Amino acid sequence: MAVKIRLARGGAKKRPYYRIVVADVRAPRDGRYIEKVGTHNPLLPKDHEDRVRLVEDRIKYWLSEGAQPTDRVARFLDAAGLLKREARDNPNKGKPGAKALERVEERKAKGEAAAEAAEAAKVAAAEAAAAAKVAEKEAASAKEAAPTKEEPAAETTEVPEEAAKA
Repeated sequence: MAVKIRLARGGAKKRPYYRIVVADVRAPRDGRYIEKVGTHNPLLPKDHEDRVRLVEDRIKYWLSEGAQPTDRVARFLDAAGLLKREARDNPNKGKPGAKALERVEERKAKGEAAAEAAEAAKVAAAEAAAAAKVAEKEAASAKEAAPTKEEPAAETTEVPEEAAKA
């Protein structure tokens, strides 16, 4: 008979509570089990002592009998020092998908274009400032070279065409 050490869910809706049980692999998840060997309450904080309770001597017995723990139970047993769990390594799982890579490339291109536009604007502003200084210097040198008297503008009395007709 193949035996697993696994979680059996209990508790109310949205309020999970798990029994760590030794059960036949053919038995339903929350159904018949051979022995209860601990509890897991995921609602408690991770550092709380009652989050995971294990009956260590019975777990050692069932492991010696050939019971295989599920991934989650193996994590609990590893934390308790009862079982050495091999770390999983799936380097492709964490990689983004094709669409996400396209979005990253698109953002990168937009950022580069914006940086180029900002650089071009800085260069254009610097050129405009230099041109304004040159024009200012030319105007100042022209004023010094040829001082002229400014005569006040003659006032003209123009009559609008509509008023002249009337």
